[in-house]
Amino acid sequence: MFELETPRLRLRPLATTDVPALADMLADPEVMRHSLHGVCDESATRLFLDWCFDCYIQYRTGPLAMVSSENDEFVGFCGVSPEQVKGSTEWNLGYRLARPFWGLGLATEAAAAALDHAFEERRFDSIIVLVEPDHAASLRVAEKIGFGRFETLSLNQQPVRLYRMRRSQWQQKCLAARAEAEMSAVSK
Repeated sequence: MFELETPRLRLRPLATTDVPALADMLADPEVMRHSLHGVCDESATRLFLDWCFDCYIQYRTGPLAMVSSENDEFVGFCGVSPEQVKGSTEWNLGYRLARPFWGLGLATEAAAAALDHAFEERRFDSIIVLVEPDHAASLRVAEKIGFGRFETLSLNQQPVRLYRMRRSQWQQKCLAARAEAEMSAVSK
């Protein structure tokens, strides 16, 4: 498996040692308010972890633990994993953070790193994000990292927005960001 680093985070494969912090996060009704699966007990958390391990083995990708670069504290998870949507397997970017870490820009930071890895290293052609329409924070994360157009559909009897980005769109976004950074450096 692989690890990713951002200025404030390290993303690494989830491990059984993450169960206590992961179970606390997934049992928090506020954290899980917009989850398509609802609040999880420890047994459901262990099933989720087993699914993550299967993703790592079968696809060499999946939800990664987000831990603080500063103190290794568990922050949440983020990553690209398979999702069945309308009878097809899609590559879905998902992210979830424990409540103490909300509003700090960490989901955006991790999601951008996971998206870059999925497109540049894994060479996926298309990545989706599924977000409930009233989950304002997750909608902002998706839009900040470049997802724009969406379609509304029903998943698990709940309305969701399905955003899609193609690798070519990501590459154009990265080129534009580099050009802007170079222009800023030249004008200083």
